[in-house]
Amino acid sequence: MVPPRLFTLLIPLAILASPALALDYRTLAEAAPAYDAPSAKSKPLFVVLAGTPVELVVSLEGWSKVRDNRGDLVWIEKKYLSEKRNVIVRAERAQVRAAADDKAAPVFEAERDVVLELVETVPGGWAKVKHRDGPSGFLKAPQVWGL
Repeated sequence: MVPPRLFTLLIPLAILASPALALDYRTLAEAAPAYDAPSAKSKPLFVVLAGTPVELVVSLEGWSKVRDNRGDLVWIEKKYLSEKRNVIVRAERAQVRAAADDKAAPVFEAERDVVLELVETVPGGWAKVKHRDGPSGFLKAPQVWGL
């Protein structure tokens, strides 16, 4: 039998170690209709643009319930989701820098709702991103959604 005090300490550790707590993001490979239920016969709500990052919430046969950067939950057919990772700028203006350092030279600025390709996450709260027009650099992780 596990002593009560040890049991109390083990529960939070088990919760923190649970893979269910990890956020799982995908990107729309092409434009896709969003539905209010996991069926093409359900009500179509709107079209999600290609390249949009979404958080995967639930997966069922052929369907995924996803959350967008505004918190809306919709159903999308799995065939439209890609493992590729994009992020979307949530700051009014995000400074993309030449290195993962506040003092590094700016490469470009991205405005709110601009979609950027995620190249990699970098220690210290930075992400390396690439603009679809070619420039790449580093920005602070809290400036984007989808990490």
